[in-house]
Formats: sequence, C-alpha cells, structure tokens
Amino acid sequence: MSTNAGEVFDDVVDQRVEVRRKEMQIALRWSAALTLAFVFVTLDVINQGLLYKLDQYLADLERPKFSGFLNFLILRIDDLGLRWVTASILLITAILISRRFKSWRPLNLSVLSLIFLNVFVGAAKIGFGRCKAKEDFDLCLFTDGMAYPSGHVSNALVTWGLFAYIIFRYTHRAPFEGLKLYWLVAVVTIAVAAVSLLRNTHWFTDLIGGMFLGGAILVLVVAIDRFIPSKRQPS
Repeated sequence: MSTNAGEVFDDVVDQRVEVRRKEMQIALRWSAALTLAFVFVTLDVINQGLLYKLDQYLADLERPKFSGFLNFLILRIDDLGLRWVTASILLITAILISRRFKSWRPLNLSVLSLIFLNVFVGAAKIGFGRCKAKEDFDLCLFTDGMAYPSGHVSNALVTWGLFAYIIFRYTHRAPFEGLKLYWLVAVVTIAVAAVSLLRNTHWFTDLIGGMFLGGAILVLVVAIDRFIPSKRQPS
C-alpha cells in the first residue's frame, strides 16, 4: 500500500487463509458463547431468578441528585452510547481509513455492524417489551416497553469496539505494531452502564444483556471480516 509520498508499507499481519480461518472460528465460538449468556440472562428475568431479584433491589435504591457541571458530565457520558453519536464517529473513522488505505472494507464492516445492531437489538427490545426501571412493577416484560436489552450499552460496545478493531487492523499496515484501543472500549462501555444505573434508566439485567448481545454482534462482524479475504479490499 502506497502513500502520497510513494512510501510502501508492509502488512505485518499474517494473511494466510488458514490463519484467517482460525481467527474466524475463534470469533464464532465467542459469538456463540456470548449469545448463550444473553439467553441465560433473559431466562433468569422471565423466571424471576437471582438476577431479577438483584434488579428489584438496585432499582429501589435511592439515587443522589446531580446538578450543574456534574449533571452535564453524566449526561455527556450517557451520550457515548447514543446511536447517532456512536454511528457518526464510527462511520467518519471508517471513511477516513477506507480512503487512506484504498479499501472499502472498514466502511463495509461499520455499516454491517450498524445493521446488525438495529436488527438484533431492535428485535429483542420489541419482542421482550420490558418497562423502564423507573416504572418498577412486577415482571415488567411484554408490556410494550423498550428497555431490554440496553441499546446504549450495545451501541457503545459494538461501535466503539469496531472503531478500535479497524484502527488496530489498519495501523498494522503502517510502520507501527498496531494501535490498541481495546481499553477505551471497556472504559466507555462500563461508564455508559454505570451512568444508566446511577440515573435508574435501566435495570441491571438490561445492561448485562446489552453487553452480552452487543459483544456477540461485535465478534460476529470480526468473524465475517476474517472469513472473507480480499486483495482489493484488504484487512
């Protein structure tokens, strides 16, 4: 891959088909495990198990009142899980990387992840119809709500996770070891979840379910990326 100055960067990532297939299989196993974890959380809520009881306990806790700059800061952290915010940052980053390395793959993966988010998380929200934690009534499923799983947490994990992934993959093509931003994904996801609990906008299991389902989507996109090699659109 050449720069405007004519420099050539070697790809230090092993692109052999057998290596890519192995990476794909690992990602698929993780996706399956995270999906199964999401199913277990869902069954616990439906059957009013231990996590459901923890939901009730946390929802009934008295919350502190925030004002001024602290309230502003908390709301901005919450914004890091908003669909339009995360999608905008991801798509802009993907477009810049796609142009830089003359490959549509970063943009294609980003669009695919957003489609999966809307389809899988959206379908789960509509299907389970859970009320918000602030409403706090028994069972609270199939009541035309949209709380479970948490879209904020799923958005944060998938979009910031793919943001980190495409940067890591493509900085391997420059004279670097690969810029690792996975710590950022963990910090943002946990922060968004913590703010949701603090503001009582989600049940605890909404957040755990959102993390599991979002994680399953993220590694599924990674598996698709590793499954499809391309010399014209490398990764």
